[in-house]
Amino acid sequence: MRYYLIAGERSGDLHAANLIHEIKKLDPASEFRGMAGDYAAREGVELSAHYKEMALMGFVEVVLGFRKVFKYLNLIKKDLLEFKPDALILVDFGGFNMRIAKFAKENNIPVHYYIPPKVWAWNQKRALKLKKYTDQIYTILPFEQEFFSKFDMSVHYVGNPLFDEIKKFKPHDFFHQKNQLNYQPIIALLPGSRKQEVTNMLSTMMGVIPKFPNAQFVIAGVKNLDGGVYQPALDLGVKIVFDQTYDLLHHATAAVVTSGTATLETALFRVPQVVVYKTSNISYAIAKRLIKVPYISLVNLIAEKEVVKELIQGDMNVDQVSNELNAILASVPRKAEMLDGYTLVKDRIGGRNASEETARLILSK
Repeated sequence: MRYYLIAGERSGDLHAANLIHEIKKLDPASEFRGMAGDYAAREGVELSAHYKEMALMGFVEVVLGFRKVFKYLNLIKKDLLEFKPDALILVDFGGFNMRIAKFAKENNIPVHYYIPPKVWAWNQKRALKLKKYTDQIYTILPFEQEFFSKFDMSVHYVGNPLFDEIKKFKPHDFFHQKNQLNYQPIIALLPGSRKQEVTNMLSTMMGVIPKFPNAQFVIAGVKNLDGGVYQPALDLGVKIVFDQTYDLLHHATAAVVTSGTATLETALFRVPQVVVYKTSNISYAIAKRLIKVPYISLVNLIAEKEVVKELIQGDMNVDQVSNELNAILASVPRKAEMLDGYTLVKDRIGGRNASEETARLILSK
């Protein structure tokens, strides 16, 4: 079979690559083309575009970058029709992929959505559009099945692909030596995987470092970003390890983590964390009016209670981040409570192989 695939950021690209790997095990003759990244390309996807060419975040940034989005929408639509796939596989990247889903349905191309948009977070009636424009939906968050059932939608909960990825992980035997780290306790800084995220988070993270002289702070860097985005850290002599996030979390005592997929990864590595997020004031004001869920981190959303502290916008400042980081480092009961919460999250995710199960379901349709 021929598949067109779209994944619009690093985590989606990773999950797409693992899904492709499993599909090829079941259907070795399968062909893939689409917009994704390096992970998917290594699994044999012929790229029509690389997602990093149009990476955007935040309401204002997306509006200002609309010309770029419109350009790639047209490019992908044209390429999709020329490729004539048997099915379209969409991975996350809701705003863009929902437009492509509508276009595909209008052209009688079956649509499989793996990791659907977080319509439960804001404007929940968008679930009706998801229902209209997709043929099959594969969710990775355990509470999503119940949410979608409110709209008379039958979706497949396939487990979480992060769990699969972490099970495959083998720590590097010489991580400290390889990265010229000493043996002080490591506090990991995860500022995100997109340029705007790193820019917004890094200055506050750097301000926290002098408060903890007996620890070493190490940044989880991403190679596909312009290296200049990390210059504030380099100027202070802070270590950056590129594309070694799991090794870093394996050795970390605690972490400061930008809200997103990384909060769940950190929890699955059982590293106490402070969750942070900051965007432009206008984007934050819009989001605050629209978002309908009590938490922003996946850890708290899955647990349905506060397991990790979330410091958002104005609360993400040097003093508050330092105070919370100190609390999880110094308080044994606070750390134990957080680890109990992590156990609950892991239990709710379950032990399924998400990539394998999704591949099987796609090929059975």
